[in-house]
Amino acid sequence: MGDYDVLVIGGGPGGYVAAIRSAQLGLKTAVVEREHLGGICLNWGCIPTKALLRAADIFRYAQHAKDFGLTITGEISYDPQALVKRSRTVAARLNSGVDFLMRKNKIDVIWGEARITAPGEIGVAAPPSFGERAQFPKPKATLGEGTYKAKHIIVATGARPRALPGLEPDGKLVWTYFEALAPQAMPKSLLIVGGGAIGVEFASFYRTFGAKVTLVEALPQILPAEDAEIAAFARKSFEKQGIGILTSAKVAKLDTKDGSVVATIAAEGGAESMVEAERVISAVGVVPNSENLGLEALGVALERGVIKVDGLLRTNVAGLYAIGDVAGPPMLAHKAEHEGTVCVEAIAGLAPHPIERTRIPACTYCHPQIASVGLTEAAAQAAGYELKIGRFPYLGNGKAIAMGETEGLIKTIFDAKSGRLLGAHLIGAEVTELIQGFVIAMTLETTEAELIETIFPHPTLSETMHESALDAFGRALHI
Repeated sequence: MGDYDVLVIGGGPGGYVAAIRSAQLGLKTAVVEREHLGGICLNWGCIPTKALLRAADIFRYAQHAKDFGLTITGEISYDPQALVKRSRTVAARLNSGVDFLMRKNKIDVIWGEARITAPGEIGVAAPPSFGERAQFPKPKATLGEGTYKAKHIIVATGARPRALPGLEPDGKLVWTYFEALAPQAMPKSLLIVGGGAIGVEFASFYRTFGAKVTLVEALPQILPAEDAEIAAFARKSFEKQGIGILTSAKVAKLDTKDGSVVATIAAEGGAESMVEAERVISAVGVVPNSENLGLEALGVALERGVIKVDGLLRTNVAGLYAIGDVAGPPMLAHKAEHEGTVCVEAIAGLAPHPIERTRIPACTYCHPQIASVGLTEAAAQAAGYELKIGRFPYLGNGKAIAMGETEGLIKTIFDAKSGRLLGAHLIGAEVTELIQGFVIAMTLETTEAELIETIFPHPTLSETMHESALDAFGRALHI
C-alpha cells in the first residue's frame, strides 16, 4: 500500500521522536500505532504521574502553611476524581500535541497492530481493544490495515507491567500503574510490591493523601539502582513520613477478601509476617513488548525478550532497528528519545555518536526527589578508581532554608587521579531539575577544576552542586 524510507512501529517517546527526526532529514516516514500516540510515558506514565505528584506537593504545602506564616481557614481536603481528571487532561493535551507534530512533519500515522512479515515489509491488522485505556481519539489523518514496505524498520514497541505468579493484577484489588493512576477513591491502606522508582513514587503520592502505605522490596535496599547512601537517606525520610518499608522480603502469598487483600510477607531469613491492605500495587518492573512482531521468523537476536542492538541501535538483521524499552534498560523515556535520534541519524549517514549509557540521568519524583547520573560509589570502587567524594547537605543552603526544604544531600564522585566527574547522586527538593547540570558536565568531560571555577548564582539550590564538588577536594565553604 505504501513505500517508505523509514517506518517506525510504536508511537511512544522513542518512536515519535525518531519519526520527527527522520522527516527533518528528508526521509519519507510513517509510524504504526495501535493504542495512542505518546505511548505509555505520555498517557499512563511519566506525565500523568507528575501531574498527580504535583497535586500532592501542593496538598503537602497547604498542610504546612503555618510554617510560612500563612493561615488557611477551613479543612484542607481533596477530590480524588478531580485529581485524576486534571492528570488525564494534561495527558490528553500532550497526546494531541504529538498528533499535531505528526501532521506538521508530514508523517503518515498508520492505525493498527504491526507484524514484520518479511525483510522490509510489515502487515498491519486492526488494533486490539484497550478498554478505558484507549481514551484518546485516533489521529486526524491516518492510514489503516494493509501491507507497507520500508527500507528501514524501527521497532519502538515499549514495555508493559511485569506480572509475578500469584500477584497477577485484576484491576480491582491488585493494581498496575494503570489503575493506580486513576483511582475512583483513595484507599485507606496500600501495599506496594517493588521499591524501584515506580513503587516509590506511588508510595509518596498515596501517603501524602493519608493512606497507610507498606512498601516491599526483594533486594536489600529500596531504589536498587541508586547509590546506597542516597537510598538509605531516602528510606529514612520515607519512614519518617510514615511509610512502612520491608526490604529483603517477598510476597509469598496473596489472599483476597471482600474489599481487601491479605499478603504473607516472607523475609530473607524465612520469617513471615502478614499485611492487610485495601489495595495492592504491583510495581515489579516491566517486560519488553517484543512478542507477535515476527522477529523470531526473521532470526532477530533476543535476550529475555529484549531485542539486542549495537551502539547505533542496529539489530543483527539488515534494515531492522530497535529503540527504547524494547531494546533494554535503562527503560526511560529520555533514553528512548535519544536512541531514536541516534538511530535515524545513522540511517541518514550522519555518523552520530553511539549513546553513552553512563551519562543517562535517572529521576524519581517522590518527596524528596531523587536524581542521579554516572557511577555509584560502589560501582566506581568496583571499577578500580581511586575516589574523591564530596557531600553537601541542603541544611547548609540558603535557598533550601528559605523554601523550607532542608532535607537533602548532594553527593559527587570524582576520579582522584584525573579529577574527572564519575557520578553525581542527589536527593532533595527539585533535584530532578538540578541533575542536568552534572549531565552536561559529564558530556563535556568536566573535571573538578571546571566545576570549582564555575560561578553558581546565589541564592539557588544549584549552589549545593558547587559545594559538593568543593567538598570532594577539601574546599567546601559552608560546612
